[in-house]
Amino acid sequence: MHRLWHDPATPMRERKRIARLLITDVTLTKAERITAQVRLSGGRHHTLDLPLPLGGGKLWQTPGSVIAAIDTLLEDHTDAEIADILNQRGLTSGKNLPFHRLLVRDIRQDYQLTSRFDRLRDRGLLTAYELAELLDVSVPTIWKWHRAGLLEGEKYNDKNACLYPHPGPNPPRVQQGVHLDRRRPATTTRKRTR
Repeated sequence: MHRLWHDPATPMRERKRIARLLITDVTLTKAERITAQVRLSGGRHHTLDLPLPLGGGKLWQTPGSVIAAIDTLLEDHTDAEIADILNQRGLTSGKNLPFHRLLVRDIRQDYQLTSRFDRLRDRGLLTAYELAELLDVSVPTIWKWHRAGLLEGEKYNDKNACLYPHPGPNPPRVQQGVHLDRRRPATTTRKRTR
């Protein structure tokens, strides 16, 4: 019987016929575990005790270590940068897939992790609109000064949108007729790495 059942040439319909001949009935009880009481045609009884299978959401749940890594990396990196770092570390999602920007964003939102924008705001960084009002210039001027290196800025998303630290006592000012590349650059702070 054992050889017939495990023979690859035995079709599935024959295995089903054998099972119907051997098994009289099966009673399933579901509690904290699944209990299957099997009654065979010869009068013997067998009891199987099985754990409950995990639901789809539990099977695909992102490991806690990955969530903790994302939370830590949000201090200094955008979603796409985090995805690259996690992939370099060999980590995968709950479905065993490599990370990408949108997957990191979804995990961040699902687990209610504080966004990079909010973390930078908590550190006192200003939006371009707030900084423009503070320096009495237009927002496009803030953007130009940042691109020219006259203002520091930290990216908070993958579209290169930035928040800006307070420029201090000697901020850049409008100098008509002076090219931006001839002006003093902002002092840059080293980016923290973890």
